[in-house]
Amino acid sequence: MSVWQPSGAMASTVEIRSISVMRDDVIQIGGQPCRVADLIQLPGGAKRLRFESGELLTIHPGTRLIVVRMLRKW
Repeated sequence: MSVWQPSGAMASTVEIRSISVMRDDVIQIGGQPCRVADLIQLPGGAKRLRFESGELLTIHPGTRLIVVRMLRKW
């Protein structure tokens, strides 16, 4: 299991909902940073997030979370 480590890339905090969550978003849960590895669309607008650690989290359309998102500049 790899632990997320900040790099020198630019990052910002963003409020997300199930509609705007993206792969590679980092969500802090219980003091541990968890990087989203995969997303599964569920009925009713919910999404199941699979983290790099293998853990799952289901978020519903009304769920609001603060995430760290790496800024992608080309």
